[in-house]
Amino acid sequence: MEHLLFTCVRDYAAKHYQKQVSTVEIQPTKPQFEGDLTIVVFPLLKLIPKKPADLAAELGLYLKESRAEVIDFNIVQGFLNLVIADAYYLALLNEIRANDRYGYKPVDSSSPKILVEYSSPNTNKPLHLGHIRNNLLGASVAKILAANGNRVHTTQIINDRGIHICKSMVAWELFGHGETPASAGLKGDALVGKYYVLFDQQYKKEIAALMAEGSSEDQAKINAPILLAAKDMLLLWEQNNDAVRALWAKMNGWVYDGFAQTYQRLGVDFDSYYYESKTYLLGKETVSEGLEKGVFYTKDDGSVWVDLSDEGLDEKLLLRSDGTSVYMTQDLGTARLRYTDHPDLAGVVYTVGNEQDYHFKVLFHILKKLGYEWADQLHHLSYGMVDLPSGKMKSREGTVVDADALMTEMQQTAKQIALELGKLDGMSDEEKESLYHLIGMGALKYYILKVDPKKRILFDPKASVDFAGNTGPFIQYTHARIRSILRKADTEISDVDLKVALHPKEKTILKTLAQFPGIVDAAARQFSPALVANYVYELVKQFNSYYQEVSILAAHDLERAMRISLCAQVGKVIQKSLGLLGVDAPNRM
Repeated sequence: MEHLLFTCVRDYAAKHYQKQVSTVEIQPTKPQFEGDLTIVVFPLLKLIPKKPADLAAELGLYLKESRAEVIDFNIVQGFLNLVIADAYYLALLNEIRANDRYGYKPVDSSSPKILVEYSSPNTNKPLHLGHIRNNLLGASVAKILAANGNRVHTTQIINDRGIHICKSMVAWELFGHGETPASAGLKGDALVGKYYVLFDQQYKKEIAALMAEGSSEDQAKINAPILLAAKDMLLLWEQNNDAVRALWAKMNGWVYDGFAQTYQRLGVDFDSYYYESKTYLLGKETVSEGLEKGVFYTKDDGSVWVDLSDEGLDEKLLLRSDGTSVYMTQDLGTARLRYTDHPDLAGVVYTVGNEQDYHFKVLFHILKKLGYEWADQLHHLSYGMVDLPSGKMKSREGTVVDADALMTEMQQTAKQIALELGKLDGMSDEEKESLYHLIGMGALKYYILKVDPKKRILFDPKASVDFAGNTGPFIQYTHARIRSILRKADTEISDVDLKVALHPKEKTILKTLAQFPGIVDAAARQFSPALVANYVYELVKQFNSYYQEVSILAAHDLERAMRISLCAQVGKVIQKSLGLLGVDAPNRM
């Protein structure tokens, strides 16, 4: 309808005033005024110098006479409120019924290809609550981009090398006594994370001991024996020392097994994997090429740097004096490798927390200085951190919320609430457990994704699993309610008669359904699943209000058929919206 109105306004301006209108501001009419859609007249006054009310009246009359869908209008200052015929919205209802891909744009081999990176964990610790936001955000954005007509390839870069990895390895050699995930009864990632924490504990003890012997704090931090051992191990790793490489492969293997279990439980997956242990070599080649081009320079100690002061940034280290690489080195290599693997890429989305905002500014500027045209196609999907009531999480100190433990807690909370509601009669124990998982994961995902990515989150597990309010279970329950209505109706959904009169709440719901394609488009452009989450919450609120006030199954003939179809299409859009968030829509709760 917005496109039709734009076309009419454009034709009106050209026909009556010989003016070219390129944009028209159209928005939903505010609830306190009569109407469905509102044209903001003020911007048109730049082209057509008339009083706002006079121009609005003239335009309203033109639209009413030229479009059957516009049956009336009213004017509030410079706002033209249009009343749209019920028949238009009923036709939309039929359109949604007939189109399984309603709201989605077509995708084929010529569609833009977008690579979305998310997760990207270190192999020295389990996934935690922060990783959960990263995974859920990246996976949802990938789904939204695909729905908006893109070929999407999901990937991650695994941080499987570096000093942090060596810390866990050194601690395992010192304190592990051959312990394995099987002997410890732990997931592999949890076992390796245990030794990362042990390293930090031992490191602090050694710092204290050195300071007691007279060293300054700075000296003690540099000379702590366990840190020196980790640095030595990193050098041996880069020299391909057989023993170090074997230990590294064994412990990383434990971690990958643990990650796979967590990803499966969380419901995310990837089309490909990149490993820093491989991409850092291409990064070193890139640094060498930058030196040859004069883009980078070498300091007296042999370290390699880039000067970005002309770009409003500062100097950035690219290669240490001992020849070992840094994160930036690896990211340069990874970026190049991805465009080598996917020469038809139209863009890359990096899903990384806002603590790395500066890092990505530097990365993109370096790639541009190196002359890579595709550097302009890179986007950092920056998001806020996740906080707990107790404060910020710290992996080194072991004060993180483990992802697996959190998912277990969510499922147990969902079970408790579901049992209290007592609506699970006739379900087997296996079906109940599956439902608890579905509700728990729905609660977790929705609670995380309903918040604008740029904002921090204070996560409250109990508040997220609530069957009332702006929560995943509330939306899931509404979908289950709709499925129950359709089961009781036991009738085939068909096209509705366009002459049926709509209840005001039905028209409100249909206007919201009409917004769905635009929401998907906006969510893709803004990389924001929160737009979808808050849209579906509004739709669900409207439906529940309608359900409480209007009889559906007791209505007669054409009106009953229309209401049943309305329920079905609301259910379809709820399911699509939840699907874009990675949330399952149950048929029964």
